[in-house]
Amino acid sequence: QVQLVESGGGLVQPGGSLRLSCAASGSIFSIYAMAWYRQAPGKQRELVARITSSSNTNYADSVKGRFTISRDNAKNTVSLQMNSLKPEDTAVYYCNADIRAVGVGLYNYWGQGTQVTVSS
Repeated sequence: QVQLVESGGGLVQPGGSLRLSCAASGSIFSIYAMAWYRQAPGKQRELVARITSSSNTNYADSVKGRFTISRDNAKNTVSLQMNSLKPEDTAVYYCNADIRAVGVGLYNYWGQGTQVTVSS
């Protein structure tokens, strides 16, 4: 059973910073691309940032220059450093990963989400 567990959300003032982390656990054979998505109230879930197994990255235009995605392949973790946060960054942030588990095919997994609120 593969699980993705996020941590690090919370309330922050505009201009502040937060770091989200996501740890994958279970009988993992390999992890391919990992990503962060977000969903604000009344809006569709959107891709925030993505990182491949070789650490190539891409970002949503709205977060370029402010957010940085990184991963630790030895620890099966992915992080999202969020700087210069804006009220429009308020959303539930979800970790996502393509994982091949031992004895299982390649599947896409989601974490349970962590709330990020940017407000004064």
